[in-house]
Amino acid sequence: MSILLIRLAGPLQSWGTQSRFTNRDTGREPSKSGVVGLLCAAGGIVRHDRERIGEMARLPMGVRVDREGELQKDFQTAGGGVWPGRSDYGVWPSRRGTIPSERYFLADADFLVALEVAQPMGERLQEALADPVWPLFLGRKGYVPGLPVRVPDGLRAGEIGGVLATYPWLPPRRGPAPSRLRVVLECGPDEGRPRLDVPESFEPDQRSFRLRHIRDEWVPTESLRVDRRDD
Repeated sequence: MSILLIRLAGPLQSWGTQSRFTNRDTGREPSKSGVVGLLCAAGGIVRHDRERIGEMARLPMGVRVDREGELQKDFQTAGGGVWPGRSDYGVWPSRRGTIPSERYFLADADFLVALEVAQPMGERLQEALADPVWPLFLGRKGYVPGLPVRVPDGLRAGEIGGVLATYPWLPPRRGPAPSRLRVVLECGPDEGRPRLDVPESFEPDQRSFRLRHIRDEWVPTESLRVDRRDD
């Protein structure tokens, strides 16, 4: 088995796992459904292909939080108008009224995601990330990556925790560097907290998810081989 690394960095990200409709939450790190959805977009996998979605959802996953980002909230409205020639335009459940919503997001966050894959699958995913079939986004369609998602040397030997604890880290250009980085790993039910974000179907009217469990670990930044590239 190999470890596939993915870089998720951008001005805005949102990884909701709990709320829908008028209040949209975000987790403090990428959800498994969000990462699987990104890989599906890269590979051209359609929403109703449960077999291939399930194949990727079963991959063990870990996340290193290279920059936590700032939690912020956006106030939005939808509907409340009429398109020329259309008298029935509106937003469910209120066909004619304006629907307000509060949407949370992370500003200026940076994550390194690790997936345990078989070598052939990892190579296919690397190719798909380099030349995606559909546009990639960070949780919501308007939140595009600020850096390439594909990591050039991102197919590595080892195990998830070890790779995330040793892969080069780029400290912030401004402000103090943290003394440690948070790493989120999957674990057994008795070892961590539950998260309902393992996708079974992305079909709009048949979305379904199952539980997994995660725990936090910490990696001292002084133990990392710091990446000082200027690019």
